[in-house]
Amino acid sequence: MNTLLVPKVDVRRADRRAASRLSWLDSRHSFSLGTRRPDPANTHHGLLLVNNEDLVQPGRGFDTHPHQDMEIVTWVLQGSLVHQDSTGHSGVIYPGLAQRMSAGTGILHSEKNDSHRSSGERPADPVHFIQMWVLPDEAGITPGYEQLEVDGELLSGGLVPVASGMDQHKDATAIRIQNRHAALHAARLRPGQSVILPEAPYLHLFVARGSADLEGTGELGEGDAVRFTATGGHRVSATESAEILVWEMHAAVAV
Repeated sequence: MNTLLVPKVDVRRADRRAASRLSWLDSRHSFSLGTRRPDPANTHHGLLLVNNEDLVQPGRGFDTHPHQDMEIVTWVLQGSLVHQDSTGHSGVIYPGLAQRMSAGTGILHSEKNDSHRSSGERPADPVHFIQMWVLPDEAGITPGYEQLEVDGELLSGGLVPVASGMDQHKDATAIRIQNRHAALHAARLRPGQSVILPEAPYLHLFVARGSADLEGTGELGEGDAVRFTATGGHRVSATESAEILVWEMHAAVAV
C-alpha cells in the first residue's frame, strides 16, 4: 500500500452523475470525460477514466467512431450489443460475456442494439450496459479485441476477475487488458451473500443492479459507486439480488 496516500472512502450516489439523454440513449457518467461540461475535479479515479451506464433503444446505437490509446471494457446487464470494428472483429455482447477492445494506434468501431420490433415476434428490448475505460501501460500498441464467456464462474457468488492485466490473474478466467496494474472483478450476489473487497491503492465499486450494504458505510443502491483510496478489505453484502463491478488498481493516471 502506498503510504503517501490518505485512506478515504468516497461514496458517489447515482443521482450525482452527469447525464446525456437523446431519443434513443440514456447515459449516466461517473466521470466527466466526454461530457458536455467537463469537471476538472472529477476526471478519474486511479486508472479508471470512464464508467458509463448506457441504455440504448432497439434498432439504435453508436455509429462508427474512433478511439485511440485506451483499454475499453464493456459489460452488458440486459439485452445484447452488436460490436463491429475496423480490424475486422465483430461480435454480440450479452450478460455474462466480457469484452475488451484495445484502441491502440487507432480503431473505428460501432455499437448497436440490433433488436427490432416485428409483427408476431418477441418485443424488442433496450440494451443496458456499462462501459469502462482505463489507460494502457504504453501508447501506440496494436489494436485488439477479445471477448470471453464468464457466466459460469459468476454462479459462485464470489468476486470473479473478468478483465485483468495483473500477473496474479494470468491463470484466471479473464480477458487480458494492456495494463499490468488494473483488474476488473464482478460478482452476482443473492440476498445475504457477501464478498470481501481486495486491498489496493485505488478501488472503484459500482452497484450495477440491486442494492448492497458496505461495511462501515451503509446501504448502496443501484447506480451508486464508491471510490476507495489506500484502503480495502471491506465486506459488501447484498440486501437484495445484486450485481457489482469492482476495479482493483495499483497505480493512477499521472496528472
